[in-house]
Amino acid sequence: MAAEDLPSEFDVVILGTGLAESVVAAACSRVGQRVLHLDRRSYYAANWASFTFNGLLSWIQQHQVKEVQDWSGLLEEGEELIYLSNSDPASIRNLQVFCYTSEEDEEEEAVSPGPSETTEEEAVKETSETESADSKDEEGNHQVRRNFNTPAAHHLPAINTHFMSVQSQAVHTQGEEPEADQPCPSAAPSQSQPTRKKISYAQLVKEGRRFNIDLVSKLMYSRGSLVDLLIKSNVSRYAEFKNVTRILTYRHGNVEQVPCSRADVFASRQLSVVEKRKLMRFLTSCVEEMEEHQAYSGRPYLEFLRNQQLGDNLQHFLLHSIAMVTEDTPTEEGLASTRHFLRCLGRYGNTPFLFPVYGLGEIPQCFCRMCAVFGGIYCLRHSLLCLLLDMSSNRYTSSQCGVSCEDVTCSDPIGRSPCCLCLYRFVSRAVLITDSSVLPSDSEQQVSVVTVPPIAAGCPAVRMVELSPSTMTCVPGTHLVHLTCQSVGSAYEDLSPVVTRMFHTPESPDRGSRPSVLWCLYFNMADGWGVEPEGHDLPSNVFLCSGPDAALGHDHAVRQAESIFQKILPEEDFCPPAPNPEDIIYDGDNSSSSTAGGLEEPEEERQEEPEEEHQEEKQLLEEASPPAEE
Repeated sequence: MAAEDLPSEFDVVILGTGLAESVVAAACSRVGQRVLHLDRRSYYAANWASFTFNGLLSWIQQHQVKEVQDWSGLLEEGEELIYLSNSDPASIRNLQVFCYTSEEDEEEEAVSPGPSETTEEEAVKETSETESADSKDEEGNHQVRRNFNTPAAHHLPAINTHFMSVQSQAVHTQGEEPEADQPCPSAAPSQSQPTRKKISYAQLVKEGRRFNIDLVSKLMYSRGSLVDLLIKSNVSRYAEFKNVTRILTYRHGNVEQVPCSRADVFASRQLSVVEKRKLMRFLTSCVEEMEEHQAYSGRPYLEFLRNQQLGDNLQHFLLHSIAMVTEDTPTEEGLASTRHFLRCLGRYGNTPFLFPVYGLGEIPQCFCRMCAVFGGIYCLRHSLLCLLLDMSSNRYTSSQCGVSCEDVTCSDPIGRSPCCLCLYRFVSRAVLITDSSVLPSDSEQQVSVVTVPPIAAGCPAVRMVELSPSTMTCVPGTHLVHLTCQSVGSAYEDLSPVVTRMFHTPESPDRGSRPSVLWCLYFNMADGWGVEPEGHDLPSNVFLCSGPDAALGHDHAVRQAESIFQKILPEEDFCPPAPNPEDIIYDGDNSSSSTAGGLEEPEEERQEEPEEEHQEEKQLLEEASPPAEE
């Protein structure tokens, strides 16, 4: 809907289409609230979004600070302006892009950095125009799809893509690594290995629409709050999910599979019979709280594991891959994480995790679809730039475009001036496109989560999620790898040592049998866990949502959405079940037919027609039957 055609009054205005904002929008619309959902971006899900490869190249360009327009002329006596952030430079930093695969058509141009940038610039222009046209054909699809109409990139002012050719035969020794900006000609494949066709950069661009690359890397616990909400609200029917099939860990330079379920433990060849018995005994004891556990309250979880007479193998598996905590984590927190892991086992597969087909960006869009079904109005590429505040009541009254409402939910940092800065913790992220799996297997359907303990003192622990083409996030012949850790430095400084050890790049000391990196992106993203509304001096009817946090699950966003909803509508149920489409009765002649939330047909009218039919049938039967004997 165009901005000029919008109604002027709403119950709730929501800025941003991230997960928490989308859940709030769906919950409010479901109980009959008039919802206006705006997003300044051209796509759904904000920092939770999933992009095609070409769309991701365009996204890199969308982080320039724009001049703030002056709306002070709208002020009346007793009012004050609150400016809203209109860009993402504070939440995304330190983007670095590297291309390690060769491109025959670009090898001559890629010798210097300048032409390589021009080549990628042209690819972004061409593909973004194609996606803009193709997205119009998908508007009638029954599922909520990503909005591919992303702005075309006209230049690369801040991000330089470094093209590097990976030599598959030569082994680089220390001191002989090629320079990042100087590509080397590809060597012939090794004679001892089967020939595998190398995927070029041109092929990545050509097949770009078949990628769905997430900005965040998370998984869904099968008994977590997000899965429970999807089932309760019946929003799960809008998406498909796959089981995470393997839990892996990186140890002593090798990738190993972690036995976590009973079947995995007894089938494992990594553990001795004694270790298997110890592991099963320990996991059984963790299910219930015991007095022995309380004695270790406040003490490190690793100390507790050592005192359980568990070997190094079991301590590593339990600490890093099952509890997924650090050595300094308190015992009570480590045991709680272990119990949560065990409770989620077996509900949908042999691991606790699910992953949505087409990427995590599908989940916010599913809730947006529910909001739209119950009357919510959506307007992309538009946002509120400032709010008019009534100083006497400390409440938002209207926006610069005259939209008034009772409550506002905002995903952006807001403050009393355009120069308001928020202090964030940051998360380091890396996205890799590789040519094979870190642990090859007979199946091409593997979806794996890999835990990487700190590789050196002072380095952060890294969580890795490897997606196969079966998740519809990458093309056949490739894997999509997401790496995440708490930021110590820039994303490249934090994660490139792990990438060079576990994958083959020009910086790797040797090739071995590791998968090769074709293309990679590093960036730092603000950790939404550190954004709290109490620090923003908000009006009483303005609520703040934070972005994605560093945790593996979605509990923080769901709790935040429910908390905001209860403040807006404390008497209403949070996301009650929506009716199934087949249960909705439409009557073109009567305007009274409806479903729940304003569209449900009244019970009396629904039963009136069947009763008339039964009376007619009864009369026919009485006329046809012989008279009863007296």
